[in-house]
Amino acid sequence: MRARFTWRQTLLGLTFAGVVGQCLGFSFGAAEEAVAIAPPILDEAPKAGSETVVFAGGCFWGVQGVFQHVKGVKSAVSGYAGGTADSASYERVSEGDTGHAEAVKVTFDPTQVSYGSLLQIYFSVAHNPTELNRQGPDTGPQYRSAIFAQSTEQRAVAQAYIAQLDAAHAFSKPIVTTLETYNGFYPAEDYHQDFLTEHPTYPYIVINDLPKVAQLKQLYPERYSHKPVLVKEGL
Repeated sequence: MRARFTWRQTLLGLTFAGVVGQCLGFSFGAAEEAVAIAPPILDEAPKAGSETVVFAGGCFWGVQGVFQHVKGVKSAVSGYAGGTADSASYERVSEGDTGHAEAVKVTFDPTQVSYGSLLQIYFSVAHNPTELNRQGPDTGPQYRSAIFAQSTEQRAVAQAYIAQLDAAHAFSKPIVTTLETYNGFYPAEDYHQDFLTEHPTYPYIVINDLPKVAQLKQLYPERYSHKPVLVKEGL
């Protein structure tokens, strides 16, 4: 099957070839606006140790960048979830038929930030949960909004929160985020890790993702960490 490369893939290749300037990105629309929402009524009980959850919400560059700036997050790794190991590569996932979504595995300390607080940031800042199989300029099921819960408790909290937000009409449209069975997470290629931090002038980042980090700081200053937790610093 011939790969169907997205405009983001094409631009990415050109950028690394050194022939794309920042101005090219301004024809691709504007960043999604964050939405101030109430915290979840139901949350997990505090517990010792680390916990993980996998969030999918469009391009993983921005989702990773947001969670890397959240206090209590120990790591945020870009990757693929929902499909199988043999198709877990950027080129294959971009075809849109692998079952994978671009996703971020977030490891956090529940004594510093609760799962419910991460959900609040995920829904209000990291992406728009009302867009079906797309996010901003990116379209296809690989850019869907999905939570791959790691436990029945995580799933129940997320389900209750979606119902809470929909009942409160927190968004202008219903939430389309799916709660999917976790069947593995596959880290993305090295060049995708820490992309927002390493390429702050890349047009896609400037337009779509840096505003998300700014909105995180504005809406949740008590949750914001100026220094991101980077994948490559932990290698």
